[in-house]
Amino acid sequence: MSALREAQLAQLTRPGSAPALVVVDVQRDFGDPAALGAYGLTEEVVAELDATVTRIGGLVDAARELGVPVVWVELGSDPSRPWRSSNWLREGDYDAPMGESEPCIVGSAGAEWYRMHPAADELRVVKRGYSGFLGTDLDQRLRAAGYDWLTIVGLTSECCVDATAQDAMQLDWPVVVPRDATAAYDLAVNEAALVQLELNVAVLSDTDEVVGLWKQVTA
Repeated sequence: MSALREAQLAQLTRPGSAPALVVVDVQRDFGDPAALGAYGLTEEVVAELDATVTRIGGLVDAARELGVPVVWVELGSDPSRPWRSSNWLREGDYDAPMGESEPCIVGSAGAEWYRMHPAADELRVVKRGYSGFLGTDLDQRLRAAGYDWLTIVGLTSECCVDATAQDAMQLDWPVVVPRDATAAYDLAVNEAALVQLELNVAVLSDTDEVVGLWKQVTA
């Protein structure tokens, strides 16, 4: 372990440190292969996506067992408030109404959490775009709860996980991203996203190490 990484992890595990787990967009429209046909996923990507969701679920279980708070960030696409710049970028029409193919439309099956569910007492934030911090009260709620650093996991690495981690870091949160608890719909894209996250945003880790860090501060 490098001296820098040793110092980074020592800061996270100092006495009294309060971590939280932030789960981003593990919803049916992003995690269920049955909803992802338009992406043309390879068998290898489907297998990695399945394994990633399994590991995220295991991390949620471990957090609850250790008393580490779990925070849920989910996309809620509201047809009454279409994301016009996204329409323009994907369809070329800024003024188009929200179509049925929009992911995670509020109230739809696609917006449901996939293979995991928030507990009644866990913090839950609905976002409109990529970042869990943009246009929400997530930062204020995390600070009010007294957390010190965040482990951010979910889907997808190059999009909503990246945007949420980027904003967290710029809002002064130390961020850890387990490389085995996020994924993209292309293996090369995922690797590139992890490189970018490590370069400018987060300490990369894995689920086993993160649980070990939590154990040091919850023992």
